[in-house]
Formats: sequence, structure tokens, C-alpha cells
Amino acid sequence: MVHTSEIKFQTTGDGDIHDLTTQVAEIVSGSSISSGLVTVFVPGSTAGITTIEYEPGLLKDIPELMEKLIPSNRDYQHDLTWHDGNGFSHLRAALVGPDITVPFVSGKLTLGTWQQIVFLEFDNRSRSRSVVVQVVGE
Repeated sequence: MVHTSEIKFQTTGDGDIHDLTTQVAEIVSGSSISSGLVTVFVPGSTAGITTIEYEPGLLKDIPELMEKLIPSNRDYQHDLTWHDGNGFSHLRAALVGPDITVPFVSGKLTLGTWQQIVFLEFDNRSRSRSVVVQVVGE
């Protein structure tokens, strides 16, 4: 059995992080699928999905880490081609990836105690985002 939903929200631009755990858990529990896998996927090439402990320190540490790994203030070939200034956004998104799959049992996500599903915005402007949540199981 397959159930597909969307989570829609607005971001403020690069460094914006959204905790999607509650919405994903609600979609899973409302799907009438007891056990299986849920995939959370962001269409687009300037955002990512991962897990972290959603707490104030990491909400600062992740953008700082991304800036060290892939600086926003240098020239990228993408920017020379498209002149949109978000080459760093695409590279950060490629590093993190667009999706995550989490098993669930008896309608409950099997996340660890301090583990939340998060959306990471890397684009250099605010965006209207839609995340696809697909529940597969029996």
C-alpha cells in the first residue's frame, strides 16, 4: 500500500531549518499503514533533508559548517552561467541530499530520542517549499 502527502511552508532563505518530524509522524499515523517506510523528499536542487537534534546550538552550527565547507562569497561556475548567485546553494544541497527514508512500526517512526527530520534551506532567497512524504508498507 502507498500513501502520498505534501508538507508546504515558506522559508526565509539560506540557513533556514524546519523541523518536519511532527508533520511526518502525523502523515504516517493517518495513512492507515501500520509498518513500512516513509520517504521525505524535497523537489528542487537548493535544499536538503536530513536528521539532527533540533536544538538552538545545532541550528547555528549547521549554517556555520556549510559556510566553512562551501563558502557563499566565492565564484562558482554555476553563477557565471546563470548569474543567480546561488551556486553554493546547489553544492550544499548536493552534499546533504534531497531525501531521507525512515522505517516505522505500529504507526510510529523509529527515530532516536534526539533525532528529528529536518528541512535545510540553502537557497539565497526565501522560497515557497513543498516536501513530498510517501508512506509505503502494509
